[in-house]
Amino acid sequence: MHAPDTSAPSTAAVITVSDRSASGERSDRSGPLAVTALRDAGWECAEPAVVADGDDSVEAALRAALGSGARLIVTTGGTGVGPRDRTPEATARVITRELPGIAEELRRRGAAEKPGGMLTRGLAGVVDPSGALVVNLPGSTAAVASGMPVVLSVARHVVDQLAGGDH
Repeated sequence: MHAPDTSAPSTAAVITVSDRSASGERSDRSGPLAVTALRDAGWECAEPAVVADGDDSVEAALRAALGSGARLIVTTGGTGVGPRDRTPEATARVITRELPGIAEELRRRGAAEKPGGMLTRGLAGVVDPSGALVVNLPGSTAAVASGMPVVLSVARHVVDQLAGGDH
């Protein structure tokens, strides 16, 4: 087994899923918040991609981020119960193994902050053989602010493990 190279910054991507932001009706506030958290933690991260809700648009954005070399992909939005909230379904098309503990902790923290937090259907999982971690966050800025520390607490370890690092 080789030791992963942790000296170079890892690449992350943020995808904001919102019909209103994609159409220009509303500015994206949650995506930039996630990008700032990632950059502050030492990840290389471009500005967020903004896509409309729906299975195909989210799946295409996830696959594009993987194709660009992202090893951590955070989505914001599309995790609720609305008819077009399909981020988890699109994510399920891309990940190869779920990491339910991350999603469970995000829901636990969200529900502790407000009851609606338990309604998020977000997933977390890895993509083999790309060696990437994908995590769905709700679209609210509060959910992103409380969720990013959870993601960042395990992201480097997961990416290192996927690259063959030792436990």
